[in-house]
Amino acid sequence: MAENETLNVIRRRRSIREYGEKQIPDDTAALVLEAGLYAPSAGGNIENDIHFTVIQKRETLDRINLLAKEAARASGLSWLVDLGNDDSFHCLYRAPTLILVSYRAETAAPETDAAAATENMLLAAESLGLGACWLYFPLQAFSSAAGRDLLKTFGLPEGFRPYSSLIAGYRAGAVPVIPPRKTEHISWVR
Repeated sequence: MAENETLNVIRRRRSIREYGEKQIPDDTAALVLEAGLYAPSAGGNIENDIHFTVIQKRETLDRINLLAKEAARASGLSWLVDLGNDDSFHCLYRAPTLILVSYRAETAAPETDAAAATENMLLAAESLGLGACWLYFPLQAFSSAAGRDLLKTFGLPEGFRPYSSLIAGYRAGAVPVIPPRKTEHISWVR
């Protein structure tokens, strides 16, 4: 395969679920967020349609974990109920930083736009020596009245809602090794 720094970052990026306690410096976090702002968007107006919420306060992160686990227990899906009942499971993997990616709900494709911003930030985190992981589970925290009240305290603009989230921090533990991807899942139509 061709060597290229961007492709190398893509190849080595992995979902990290073990973090040290050291917090990400503000200037490093700002670079990750900047990468999110450069994502493509369906309406081409990302600077007006996206909002990032960076949560680094341990008590708030733990509260989000508890609210998400409550929602999981109430979901009726056995695997989510099991995670919600698992006292050792922390849905944020005790990462020092959570970034909520919120979008103006009436845009053309808020889920897709949030996904593009999230992937940009994951790649930026990897390029900056951070571990990161894209998570859905924490978004369940905001499905309850208590969760929606907590969300209001974050200063989310009116008409926005979280569509994606990622955790980030300094890795603790080994980085997962993944073999090269198989190419038989690619079709060419010429």
